[in-house]
Amino acid sequence: MKLRYRLKTIPLYARILIGMVLGIILGLAALALHGEQFITDWIKPWGELFIRLLQLIAVPLIFVTLVKGVAGLKEISRFSKLGGKTMLLYLAFIAASVVFGLILGSVISPGELVNQEVASTLQAKYESTIANQAATAIQVHSRGPLHFLQEIVPSNIVQAAASNSTILQVIFFAILFGVAALLVPEQQVRPVLALFEGLDGIIMKMVGFIIDAAPIGVTALMAALVTDFRGDVSVFSALGVYALTVIVGLLIIMYVFYPIIIRFFSRTKVKAFVRAMYPVQLFAFTTSSSAVTLPVTMKTLKEKLGISDETASFVLPVGVTVNMDGTSCYQAIAILFIAQVLGIELSLTQMLTILLMTILSSIGTPGIPGGSYVILAMVLTSVGIPPEGLALIIGIDRPLDMLRTAVNVTGDATVACMVDGK
Repeated sequence: MKLRYRLKTIPLYARILIGMVLGIILGLAALALHGEQFITDWIKPWGELFIRLLQLIAVPLIFVTLVKGVAGLKEISRFSKLGGKTMLLYLAFIAASVVFGLILGSVISPGELVNQEVASTLQAKYESTIANQAATAIQVHSRGPLHFLQEIVPSNIVQAAASNSTILQVIFFAILFGVAALLVPEQQVRPVLALFEGLDGIIMKMVGFIIDAAPIGVTALMAALVTDFRGDVSVFSALGVYALTVIVGLLIIMYVFYPIIIRFFSRTKVKAFVRAMYPVQLFAFTTSSSAVTLPVTMKTLKEKLGISDETASFVLPVGVTVNMDGTSCYQAIAILFIAQVLGIELSLTQMLTILLMTILSSIGTPGIPGGSYVILAMVLTSVGIPPEGLALIIGIDRPLDMLRTAVNVTGDATVACMVDGK
């Protein structure tokens, strides 16, 4: 009991890192003792169970949080001009971040640094998945140019919800449901929204349970990966380049993209903005939570940058729910990295799917440490990439998560300055 309490006092990121190290040690020990079969039979299934739990919660999480998020934007009907402009800017920023992440991940290609012999072993392991991807690419090529849009609209929502590969259809239905809820008289829709509030609380608690199991899952997955890779150092070199790619991408968004936007599309001075945002970014980096940072962001924008109370009170809370620029850029690079390591070629259609799903699911990203794992597992599945590839990146995710949060809150502030300056 005391041991369990002491483990609970250790931060999640530290437990995941410990799990990663233990998994590497366990994998190397298995290689030295020729115990690869033991890892496959008795250790790896626990990691696969963790992945299945992430997949299990993805559909209900996305549906409930999206409906709750869209239906909760009632103020848009009251401030239609302010709300419309805010939402448009947030979605444009997310789209730009995903596109930038895809370009950066494609140009640097950190996953291709993995030793070819090791990569070939993994490719053979997932040969059926790669073959299915090639067949799908040929099939898609023969379809009409608007078939992609047709695939977004489900003919049967129950059937769409039964598979993580059709999650985009669930997202479409959830948004349609939420918009319809906005247009129904409040008295009629109140019991439904109360139900979704309760469901949201329950699902978030379930997500918390699953994320608490992450250290065990990471230990098992890393042990299996080390035995799969035969302890090859190139994997960890590629992982370092991947992390560096994410960091460079996030820093460019935060210190190049946002200042350029501030310079040309707002009345705020760039120097004043950068100077005012340093403490906010540091606070966000430390807490890894946009929601916890919200009071600091709001106070800073109103007192140091002169943003009106009306703008700050509407734009920033909506941004905490919707705007995930840093997370979106990271997910694009992470997906490409895993695909490159596994030797899976992504088609243009799959790239567009990643773009669309990242934009739409940003509203459903849980505001808790590790919540992005659920969304990432879902997107990986939807484009045919084995979600077990998460094991490659989950161990070093914590510092990247801290930086992502700093980017997210800076994006919220940038949009607030743009909206207030017009």
